[in-house]
Amino acid sequence: MKLDGNAIAGPLAEVFGRDVTLAVMTCSGCHESAVIARAMVYVTAMGSVARCPTCDRALLVLGPGPGARIRFSMPGVSSLELTPDEPDAA
Repeated sequence: MKLDGNAIAGPLAEVFGRDVTLAVMTCSGCHESAVIARAMVYVTAMGSVARCPTCDRALLVLGPGPGARIRFSMPGVSSLELTPDEPDAA
């Protein structure tokens, strides 16, 4: 099934400890930068692959590991830009 990058918001939040769908990734293939939410995500029972919206290179791979672990790799990402966490509102 093909979805947008918001489809992996939950698993990425488990990896990074926060929502990163607005983080900017740069593709190592075409060098285009876009937020994770713009990636094309293919979801199967074995995991998810986020692909570059410009050149279709595999950017992120997420899947279940042994036990409760998560397997995560970023084979097609040359850089990832995260904004600082917002301070909690009191």
